[in-house]
Amino acid sequence: MRQNTHRRSRIGAILGWLGFVLVAAVFAALAGVALSVHVAGAELWLTLAAVTGGISLSLALRRWRSRPAGWAALFVGMAAVGLWYGTLQPRQDRAWAPEVAHLASGSVAGDIVTLDNIRAFDWTSETDAVPKWESRRYDLSQLATVDMFTSVWDSPEIAHLIVSFGFSDGKRVAFSVEIRREADEAYSTLGGFFRQFEIALIAAEESDIVRLRTTLRGEEVSLFPVALDAAQRRALFLSYVDFGNQLNAEPQFYNTVTANCSSTVWRLAKVVKDDVPFDYRLLLSGRLPEMLDALGALPGDMSMADRRAAAAITARAQSMPQGADFSDWTRGGS
Repeated sequence: MRQNTHRRSRIGAILGWLGFVLVAAVFAALAGVALSVHVAGAELWLTLAAVTGGISLSLALRRWRSRPAGWAALFVGMAAVGLWYGTLQPRQDRAWAPEVAHLASGSVAGDIVTLDNIRAFDWTSETDAVPKWESRRYDLSQLATVDMFTSVWDSPEIAHLIVSFGFSDGKRVAFSVEIRREADEAYSTLGGFFRQFEIALIAAEESDIVRLRTTLRGEEVSLFPVALDAAQRRALFLSYVDFGNQLNAEPQFYNTVTANCSSTVWRLAKVVKDDVPFDYRLLLSGRLPEMLDALGALPGDMSMADRRAAAAITARAQSMPQGADFSDWTRGGS
């Protein structure tokens, strides 16, 4: 009996040590990545050395002094890094890249919505454009169509989502939730997890924001008409206006998982069906068309394979003749 008790005690001690080491290792990894995203040069090496020293001290205390001492030292280190991380706050006053220099905002007076900072860039390459920002008015009583663009650049499971609204007077405006990077920054998936970027709502012409992806970046872009009634179209449009106003009033950080273009997924899904159950396609944005189809939000009666074939517009956009209207041409016009 005594031998069994001793064995269980030894196993418990080993498991306790392994658990401590695991927590310390996870903390080291997260702290290291967060620091490497936000700190550079000698300061980075000094802070990494301090974190490494603190973790080594906690391991030594846990191993040769006492469990409470080891945990206390580790928690002090975690609290210090957590306090530093909490000082990172989103801002509006950075030197932004030109394409995200302004956020969409709007005012509503009855059926009339005035949108400010609509982007109408003339892109000459993937990175160069003639900038142009405008203010325009839209009559919600003439809001006639909603289209969803999906843009895939790598895995078909992940797509960037753009929602475009069409009006019976011929006007269109597309909304895209994007990272708001600074002029000297490049996108980083890891940085997107660790408060490197703010989030931006861009309102733009399709000939800017969609053409950039089809014609200049060569991404696989698809256009899916979404079947919404007048009340749903209006609610969805106003949700984007509200979101833009929120971001202008209080900036938010972009997050690779929780605060990105997936907010478009939620907006569409909630408008189509208020009590949307959890579905893995809410996380895999490239599969949102299948989810909308299952909810009955894609018009017509055809297989998803046929829908996807009909929705592909990259090849057609790349063949657009000089002087054609991009929105009309990609929808089969001449």
